[in-house]
Amino acid sequence: MKWPAERISASSPKSFGMYEKAARLAAQDIDLIHLEVGMPSFDTPQNIKDATIAALQGGRVHYGDFRGNIELRRAIARRLARHNDLAVGEDEIVVTNGLTHASYAVFMAALDPGDEVILLEPYYPQHVNKIELAGGRVVLAPLDRARGFAIDPAAIEARITPRTRMICLVNPANPTGRVYTRAELASLAEIAIRHDLLVLSDEVYEQIVYDGHRHVSIAALPGMRERCFSLFAFTKAYAMDGWRIGWLAAHEKFIPALLKITMNDVAHVNVFIQEGAREALEGPQTRIAEMVAEDKRRRDQVVQRMNQMSGVTCETPQGTIYAFPDISATGKPAQQVADEILERCHVVTEAGTFYGAAGEGRLRVCFGAEPHDRIATALDRMARYFADQS
Repeated sequence: MKWPAERISASSPKSFGMYEKAARLAAQDIDLIHLEVGMPSFDTPQNIKDATIAALQGGRVHYGDFRGNIELRRAIARRLARHNDLAVGEDEIVVTNGLTHASYAVFMAALDPGDEVILLEPYYPQHVNKIELAGGRVVLAPLDRARGFAIDPAAIEARITPRTRMICLVNPANPTGRVYTRAELASLAEIAIRHDLLVLSDEVYEQIVYDGHRHVSIAALPGMRERCFSLFAFTKAYAMDGWRIGWLAAHEKFIPALLKITMNDVAHVNVFIQEGAREALEGPQTRIAEMVAEDKRRRDQVVQRMNQMSGVTCETPQGTIYAFPDISATGKPAQQVADEILERCHVVTEAGTFYGAAGEGRLRVCFGAEPHDRIATALDRMARYFADQS
């Protein structure tokens, strides 16, 4: 018996990074502080829960539109026009089981075997397996580390071949915390247009930006609507990670092929949860602002404390819920540092190399997954660790 299919065995081994290692310690009843998993610590706002419960109790329990409930898609279209400068029709939106599902659908619909997709490195690792499962090949273009991991147009240009099909963008960026400027995005857009490439834009952190930085959707730039897949989710800003709901927006010419994927893998997203998602967009936004303000407070706490640690430097993230401190002064590989912090301090961080070789000498520290006091305890433990390295 042949098992599994070649597309499975030929893809890169799937790893959940430090989460898997931490799970083994957690099974021993060790109290771990989790600074590795990119999930919000907040509860979903009550108005969103109430709208979902009302829909369930009101009988929204049967099959729905394959593209997503029309009321939700109209709310999404209004939001994209208002916040992202995107004029998108309701039939150019597909509601998905989170952004992970949306990106999988795009890769499956867009890629033929051997097609190349450029990822900006450090990259979000979940994109790798989806590209490979679709038959594509990952090509890495390094970000400009000296300029705070800015987009490097020359590095992208140098990696384009006749097989290049797509550039994959995460903005704001995981793991670096950078919010790309309009000028950076314009440089990437110019390359995409000149080489007739598609662009997948993962914008899950669009609402979590700080200090006056502004998120820009690359699809809003001239000439990009016709080649861009804009992906969003309720996961982070609305603290709805376990709800598994998001959406993709794309030109109408792309929608039939995308629906061929989504209709065959999930049919459509849970209908009553979509009512909660609509409330998230159209209801009061004050709780969202409060959660982002708390994320900023935690960010400042992490950046200040890490810069006081021996041999550690930490830039201030412009967005997301991640810091990306430089720990290269230890002289140890990033994975070894992350492992030792886990074993000695019972604090879970992620090695920068989980996001590609360009992440060597870095850790990714999530400041969104634990409350302020737990983060303070974790930082105390890490400070002792780094003091021992000097």
